[in-house]
Amino acid sequence: MTDYLPLPGTPIEELDTPCIIVELDVAERNIAKLQSAANEMGVDVRPHSKTNKSPYWVRKQIEAGAIGVCCAKVGEAEVMVEAGVSDVMIPNQVIGKNKIARLVALARSANIIVAVEDSRNVDDLSDASVAAGAELGVIIEVNVGMNRCGVDGNGAVELAKQIDAAPGLRFDGLMGYEGHTVAERDYEVRKTEAEKAMGILIGAADQIRGSGIDIEIVSAAGTGTYNISGRVPGVTELQCGSYIFMDGDYLEVFNDFEPALSVLSTVISRQKEDVAIVDMGLKSISMDRGLAEVISPASASIIKHSEEHTQVSLPDAASRALKIGDKVQSRPTHGDTTINLHEYYFGVRNGKLEQAIPIPGRGKFR
Repeated sequence: MTDYLPLPGTPIEELDTPCIIVELDVAERNIAKLQSAANEMGVDVRPHSKTNKSPYWVRKQIEAGAIGVCCAKVGEAEVMVEAGVSDVMIPNQVIGKNKIARLVALARSANIIVAVEDSRNVDDLSDASVAAGAELGVIIEVNVGMNRCGVDGNGAVELAKQIDAAPGLRFDGLMGYEGHTVAERDYEVRKTEAEKAMGILIGAADQIRGSGIDIEIVSAAGTGTYNISGRVPGVTELQCGSYIFMDGDYLEVFNDFEPALSVLSTVISRQKEDVAIVDMGLKSISMDRGLAEVISPASASIIKHSEEHTQVSLPDAASRALKIGDKVQSRPTHGDTTINLHEYYFGVRNGKLEQAIPIPGRGKFR
């Protein structure tokens, strides 16, 4: 199958659509800004690739100073290790014989760390690691208030002792994701709740150290709490992901990082004076956090999506000048789920395509 990729130097208005546009200068500034902030706070960066899903961007982050990468699933980790990324954390539980076998296979060629919360899972990981002759790094996930996964803050000591004694496993530390706070619009509320969450995490770390077990890693933070959790004494690394591109939802939280990503579409119908139909639909932009914002033309807005089409409201003379074949640029409210729909980023600099960047991690949800 031919992808019909445009040549470098193609003007943005000539790109085939729908497609994801990334302003390369902006994304590179975001990478540098987070790394600089982490350096100032004295913590490491282990960015989450569930946002970018691409070794191209992970290499950029590592070149800037990141120590490795987080991957949401084993399939994502396989993509990164195959691309030469040598330090991968999966801050999720890996359950089941087949997935664990794939995980342990990766640990024979890279430093792999996985999160656990269950004693039986520890046994399964240990058995598989011993059988494969591999060593697997393990961290305990602590529930710091999101109430999704993780042990109670007081329940980590016995699990840490089990991991520390388990053959084939290396106990590395703890993680806690304060995901219930990262998108809080009010900074003071966000700060208070994130610090409360980190208090649970650091308390669990102190209990484990008190039992005589060393902890190397205390991993936490999303984009919205990078400069809050990163300043809590005892936190060692940041797992932020969305900062690299930002999206409409995060721009409602703060403007610490610049928006770099948009979806470009083409007007394919102009049957009504105040409505345009574009070739972008639910198969090319997500709306799990709401409708996208139309960036260009600035006064336009999205009315609704169907699978392959979007209705765009044109409220004034400037927007009604849109003709069939013209382009409409929109910023999704949620970047991660939009990116997962595409096979390439179209990396643009100074209004022209510099590179079509593959997204080999898309769809890797197993």
